[in-house]
Amino acid sequence: MGCAISGLTPKPVGEVKDEAPIVHLTVEHKGLIKDTWKVIQENIAKVGIIMFVGLFETHPECKDVFFLFRDVEDLERLRNSKELKTHGLRIMHFIEKSVARLDQTERLDQMILDLGRSHYRYNAPPKYYMYVGTEFIRAVQPILKERWTHEVEEAWKTLFQHMAGIMKKGYLEEEINQRNAVANTCRERPEKMLNVI
Repeated sequence: MGCAISGLTPKPVGEVKDEAPIVHLTVEHKGLIKDTWKVIQENIAKVGIIMFVGLFETHPECKDVFFLFRDVEDLERLRNSKELKTHGLRIMHFIEKSVARLDQTERLDQMILDLGRSHYRYNAPPKYYMYVGTEFIRAVQPILKERWTHEVEEAWKTLFQHMAGIMKKGYLEEEINQRNAVANTCRERPEKMLNVI
């Protein structure tokens, strides 16, 4: 007789599919990101709100990941939401930390990997990660005005592709860790698992 949750055993790591390739930033990308971040930083709260309202407008299914915003249909109410402003600032501060670590690749990648792991616990799947980058870019274009160029856009896209790839890796690693933990619990304590049934 098998464990009550035996269907949750992980796939071997080699079978993980749909891995996003990790793209890397050039020295030029890093310079453009740092330069434009100085302007974006002055409007950090505004960008955070615009980014999330845009995300929920273009991809309403993303609201399902956010408990606080799940049932809010009125975008104007979202724009004025203290909770949305707080979450937007949290994301913007993460971007700020990422920009500060652009020249410290290992630290940057570890921070992003940890964020991906935490998104598994939040039940926020990788398919949403690039949406945030797209909405960030839409939000900052009007703020940067004439400083917005094709090269700047490519630099920011590359940063978000880099982040999304590493976050996805962290998410998948955490998924495997959690499945292994469940499988180990099942093997170590089958009598406790029977109580679940």
